[in-house]
Amino acid sequence: MDSPKKKIALIVGAGPAGLTAAYTLLKETDIHPIVFEESGMVGGISRTEVHHGNRIDLGGHRFFSKNPEVMQLWQDLMPVQGAPALDDRLLDARKAYSPGGPDPEREDRVMLLRNRISRIYYLKKFYDYPISLKLRTFLNMGLPRTLWAGLGYAWALLRKRPEKSLEDFYINRFGKPLYRMFFEDYTEKLWGVHPSRIAPDWGAQRIKGLSLAKAVMGMLLQSFRKKPTEVETSLITEFLYPKMGPGQLWERLAEEIRERGGEIRLNASVVGVDLAQNRVRGVTVLQNGRESSLAGDFLISSMPIKDLVAALAPAAPAEVAEVAASLPYRDFMTVGLLLNKLRLKNVTAIKTLNQLVPDCWIYIQEREVKVGRLQIFNNWSPYMVKDIGHTVWIGLEYFCAEGDSLWSRSDDEFIRFAVDELVKIGIIEKQDVLDAVRIRVKKAYPAYFGGYDRFPLVRAWLDGIGNLTCVGRNGQHRYNNMDHSMLSAMAAARALGRGDSSKEAVWDVNATKEYHEAT
Repeated sequence: MDSPKKKIALIVGAGPAGLTAAYTLLKETDIHPIVFEESGMVGGISRTEVHHGNRIDLGGHRFFSKNPEVMQLWQDLMPVQGAPALDDRLLDARKAYSPGGPDPEREDRVMLLRNRISRIYYLKKFYDYPISLKLRTFLNMGLPRTLWAGLGYAWALLRKRPEKSLEDFYINRFGKPLYRMFFEDYTEKLWGVHPSRIAPDWGAQRIKGLSLAKAVMGMLLQSFRKKPTEVETSLITEFLYPKMGPGQLWERLAEEIRERGGEIRLNASVVGVDLAQNRVRGVTVLQNGRESSLAGDFLISSMPIKDLVAALAPAAPAEVAEVAASLPYRDFMTVGLLLNKLRLKNVTAIKTLNQLVPDCWIYIQEREVKVGRLQIFNNWSPYMVKDIGHTVWIGLEYFCAEGDSLWSRSDDEFIRFAVDELVKIGIIEKQDVLDAVRIRVKKAYPAYFGGYDRFPLVRAWLDGIGNLTCVGRNGQHRYNNMDHSMLSAMAAARALGRGDSSKEAVWDVNATKEYHEAT
């Protein structure tokens, strides 16, 4: 007798959500996953780009989660280092290495233990991120700003604002002066609109547990904490990081999926979704210039909801299609710069190679420039940089809209613009630039303005399609962290395995207290 034919789950997107869904199906069910990825790489925005031997982490990805299952999966795929990495050895660093773990100097499949340091650069001075009440903060701000910030915070404690916007959300937690100094301009850089026009949902999903009071309390109690999972994510001091960047882990997970019999098809765009009787029957895929159709029993989608709804046939109701088409996104660009050195000096007590500033990333609050954040890849992993002893490899992050004045500039023109910005705010000298590259990412951040206030209509209609589940950042139009995307995919795969058509467990990820984290 022939064995029953396996059911097929079609999965759109080979980012953290899509790959985790496929892996969970293979590990826990008898459903066969087929993953379609429109690019030639796995990992989505968590991939690692390589330019002339130097590696770029798009957006910066700390491997830390409050969820132990996610932490365990990461460590199963890539064990934690058991011996010093190159910079650990040169600096004689003391870390809690994993007994029996791999040696990063000998093996590539290894998670590094990294120190989490990120600061704010404002008025050409450094401030803690999150803002703290240390003496250095007061000295940098000066007496008038310090007094004004304290009065503003006290007023915010006494008189809470109704949280109708992201601006209200920030002011309630930090006071108006600190909001204007450290949040208003950066948020407008990120989203392209003023925080007063953005729904407070973004704050609720990204920094619900953080406020000035909690930041101070975390600082005071830090020495008594025994586990990093007991503090807000923005207050952790250590995290895991793949030796060769975040994409290395997703490439390893893709290998595991293939070894278990799953399929991953690269350069394959899902351009059509065939519906019948409120169920998905299959998809149309464009690959190598040719379209083909493939039937499936389930569809797990991490593609942008705007694109998903546009691909449906027959079309969604007019109102649903209209709202989906109006959902906003922010696009993203990174400029990688290889330098002889930075002008910034390390005046901290933290030892670094060549006295480089110790930050993984720096939030740029200077109003006169467009750059939003600066990554220093030397500090993420010494193996991200081809010549760690003599060069500094940084990433300048810009938030934009596809087709706008930033996006549309040629690579050479934009790189010159980015270099001039860093020169203007005292971070580099132009003559120290050795190499450069620009990388664009479309629909990097689902946004919380425009048509977003009507998004529940789209969600409800899509949830009515019995065998369709939306997961991940773009799949749910939700600014998920990497682990949130994974958890939504796990919940989706397990629901399919149980024969459960409810989508509530998937949408509850990063919506309930259990999942809230901060960046």
